[in-house]
Amino acid sequence: MVLGGGAAGLMCAAVAGQRGRRVIAVEHADAPGKKILISGGGRCNFTNIHTAPDRYLSANPHFAKSALGRYTPQDFLGLVERHRIAWHEKTLGQLFCDGSARQIVDLLLDECAAGDVELMLGQAPGEIAHADGRFRVQVGARVLHAPALVIATGGPSIPKLGATGFAYDLARRFGLKLVEPRPALVPLTLGGEEALFRTLSGVATEVIASAGKASFREAALFTHRGLSGPAILQVSSYWRHGQPVAIDFLPDRTPDWLIEAKRTSPRATLRSELARALPDRLADTLSERLGLTRELANLPDAQLRAAAARLAGWTFQPNGTEGFAKAEVTVGGISTAELSSRTMESRKLPGLYAIGEAVDVTGWLGGYNFQWAWASGWAAGVAIGERP
Repeated sequence: MVLGGGAAGLMCAAVAGQRGRRVIAVEHADAPGKKILISGGGRCNFTNIHTAPDRYLSANPHFAKSALGRYTPQDFLGLVERHRIAWHEKTLGQLFCDGSARQIVDLLLDECAAGDVELMLGQAPGEIAHADGRFRVQVGARVLHAPALVIATGGPSIPKLGATGFAYDLARRFGLKLVEPRPALVPLTLGGEEALFRTLSGVATEVIASAGKASFREAALFTHRGLSGPAILQVSSYWRHGQPVAIDFLPDRTPDWLIEAKRTSPRATLRSELARALPDRLADTLSERLGLTRELANLPDAQLRAAAARLAGWTFQPNGTEGFAKAEVTVGGISTAELSSRTMESRKLPGLYAIGEAVDVTGWLGGYNFQWAWASGWAAGVAIGERP
């Protein structure tokens, strides 16, 4: 029995079914793969060719190595091509469907059909119990029995699609420890004095954003609530309450770029120099905050060097995130210390597996979380197929 009809659950069900197991997948929503359908702007960023364990967050950074090493982006790409789905590569190794994310859902459903997997849609699991080496699950009017149960119900991110903390409740019931779940790949909110940056809502520019030891060079976007865009979503997974986020607004400039500008364009102002590299509204706001209104020729080098340093490390103090409602994924979840890295099976309770977002393994933005879903689902499906 696979609980969850998302990316990881369907992958696991298909693999186990094609290895001769009788599989039923239970999905409480009325259709499978709802998160897949909205991913990548509707085109599904289904993997990333640069997948590596160091692009995942986990209390155990080594846990993901086995599954990711045994089922690679090239393996899933081979499946995509066997289903004749046209694809393209965007920046940073991200692979998308040329057509629609529906093609990935159909691929998974076709693979499940090839394994004679039964899908139960629109019914949430009721009472779940374990005795004498078998699991018992009440689903509607049916009572299901099986020697293996897979938790593939994801995390609580994007609750409008039906996401819940069900996986965590079930894990606790069977004695599995959790790593505190929190929103990841999520916009950050600003308050107090920094709220003035909300007036820049809709302005985006390429930056280097940093939180803790993590840094990402991508676009940042100002919103009516704070900060978003790929660079911010990336660092949000590493950010903790109370920490600052630093932004380098001009990542290609040297520390002395304003002093050099003073020598080559003495009549220029900080505002005019910023406007050459940044959107006008952002150039206005940053120059106002720095307070240097005179021509560069009339400003001492020390002031210009200090301004350049601030622009290269402008710190924001977020007061929170936009929460699970806007988070693409969840950091934390079922502790990897409870699971075999090779099979995803519980170390405490044989026959119980946990895969995908339900587990404390979270990837970067850009197809990494789908690859974890495929790899962890495949690992569990193979293991179930090999059970005596």
